[in-house]
Amino acid sequence: MAGHGPWHGVRIAALAVTCVLLLGACTEVEGQGDALQVVEDPEAVGPVDSPEQTSAPDGTVIDVPAGVSDVAVHAESGTLAAALTADGGAEATVLVYPLDDLTGPVHETVVPGDVEQLVAGENGFLATVPGQDELLHLSPEGGIAGRTGIEGAPAGVTQHGDSRIVASRERAEVDVFEHEQRTASIGGDIASADRVASTGDAVVVLDRLRSAVFEVDLDERDIGLGLRAGQGATNAAPDGFGRVLVTDTLSDGLLAFATDPLVLVQRYPVHGGIYGIAYDAGRDIAWVTVTARNEVVGFDVAGGQPEEIHRFDTVRQPNSVTVENQDGRVVVGSAAGEGIQVIEP
Repeated sequence: MAGHGPWHGVRIAALAVTCVLLLGACTEVEGQGDALQVVEDPEAVGPVDSPEQTSAPDGTVIDVPAGVSDVAVHAESGTLAAALTADGGAEATVLVYPLDDLTGPVHETVVPGDVEQLVAGENGFLATVPGQDELLHLSPEGGIAGRTGIEGAPAGVTQHGDSRIVASRERAEVDVFEHEQRTASIGGDIASADRVASTGDAVVVLDRLRSAVFEVDLDERDIGLGLRAGQGATNAAPDGFGRVLVTDTLSDGLLAFATDPLVLVQRYPVHGGIYGIAYDAGRDIAWVTVTARNEVVGFDVAGGQPEEIHRFDTVRQPNSVTVENQDGRVVVGSAAGEGIQVIEP
């Protein structure tokens, strides 16, 4: 899927001016403080609360006994994982379903605390458990295949080639693991490391406190250029064109950042509390949840700007979303305990 897409030619003509404006805006000015920090004591933005549903969710809904904190698909094993919240208890649960029969046998794994992010790893799923300072390696057949202790509330994780990149929120650092061994801890001007995204060539870390994205220079072991990402950025995902897509929940926007160099190239308004995001690499569709409307929206992002092509009613509080690239099925998780929703666009 690598390539520039139709927007590339237009972008080049405007990049020189755009880069100057953005880079200048992100420089600390003497006597004026940090341009990337809006207030002295910032707070991270979370999902907008959902209203009661006024229409039935589209697709099929699978009942679960608790709220869903995240969902992920592992294509190689043909499985879907859903992390359920502890719901007041000490332990939480991850359920793993076969994609070819979501009503079939379910593998259940008890985990030591609430999972913040689930992603597909090399041999199963990776799950961050910030409350326990752990990154878990979960088998598609169920069970914990490995544990990695990471101080400072590991919140986000991604694969980057043969490396595993973990964002440690409270340490405000990005850890690099190679062959299960930590080879670097990279810090810099970030205030909070909440999500990491890999385009294959570049790694970007999302800082929710500063509502900004930063380059992660793996060669120099340094945090590079940082750019404002709206007023309340929450989640990020790479697309098929070397960009990182970011949901700006506070300002209702879907942002696209090129990564060579890091520069904002698109901002598209998405009203209703945009929050969760997943990318369908087979169809170049970015799926985002809008929690204030109990909806999930699909945008074709291959053109000059995102084009809405799908919109579906969801379960209440749709904080998480993933997509199965082979057939394009979209899976939404309800943080309000109203199930796992499967939509076939």
